[in-house]
Amino acid sequence: MAGPASRVLQLLSLLQTHKFWPGTELAERLEVSARTLRRDVDRLRMLGYPVEATRGVSGGYQLAAGAHLPPLLLDDDEAVAIAVGLRAAAGASVDGIEDTSLRALAKLEQVLPDRLRRRVNAVHANVVSVRWGGDGPTVDPEALAVLAQGCRDNEQVRFDYQARDGGETRRLVEPHRLVSVGRRWYLVAWDVRRDDWRTFRIDRLNGARLAGVRFRARTLPAADAATFVHDAIANMPMPHEATFIAHASPERARAVLRWVDADVGPARGNLARVHVKGESMEQLATAVTAMAVDCAVEIVEPAELAALVAEVGRRLTG
Repeated sequence: MAGPASRVLQLLSLLQTHKFWPGTELAERLEVSARTLRRDVDRLRMLGYPVEATRGVSGGYQLAAGAHLPPLLLDDDEAVAIAVGLRAAAGASVDGIEDTSLRALAKLEQVLPDRLRRRVNAVHANVVSVRWGGDGPTVDPEALAVLAQGCRDNEQVRFDYQARDGGETRRLVEPHRLVSVGRRWYLVAWDVRRDDWRTFRIDRLNGARLAGVRFRARTLPAADAATFVHDAIANMPMPHEATFIAHASPERARAVLRWVDADVGPARGNLARVHVKGESMEQLATAVTAMAVDCAVEIVEPAELAALVAEVGRRLTG
């Protein structure tokens, strides 16, 4: 049998990784009696961990949310995962999270054993993230927290929303899921007043607040929230569109254009027919030239794009 101190740490580890433990199962895992288990639970409570207990034949224990944050017990892999995740979060598009993540990372690395610190530093030293321009839209972390709480608790949320054309509207929604797409965040929700499913860019909403009304979860008309957002983006009207033939298989074209929201299908002779949309003609030219690095490309339409790509070619060869 382990000593009292190590046994309490093992108990804490179990409670932190499982929502509810029957008392008999916990006692068996720790190889102690029910009376000793109760004493160990009391020791955790004295240390500030709010352990809830239920009585009866099916009674047991679970760790509840506390009034303050007590120390967390992490195993080696969990500590490394959190350290790597904090470093990645520092590059996220959430307003103010970079400084917060780096402060938390500094605290964690200060208490890591040397062997774990070396593992974390090895990952940091050998993984490089592409950092896009810092002038893109950022998301209010408070808005993310409110929306996430609404998703979790099935509670309606109110906010002001700015559409693509700049128009302002007030929305009342039943939040379903948050979806991260690159540097952008989307909310998938049922719009109560429009009686339909909608996606909302979170950087365009203001004043997110819980409405105090619970709702019954609805069935999303898609496989999952990520698929719903992808389809919504794909069907979004854009000012410019283009079609071209890539002298490669559809599978190869999809691989080359994986960063582009492109509709790729078969064409003659096992070639690929690609349809792309964008905010500007230059954006479409970027997709065409990226494909042209890999294979020959025939632009079907528009003629304006063909002229632009030809001009780019002249600049490269001139």
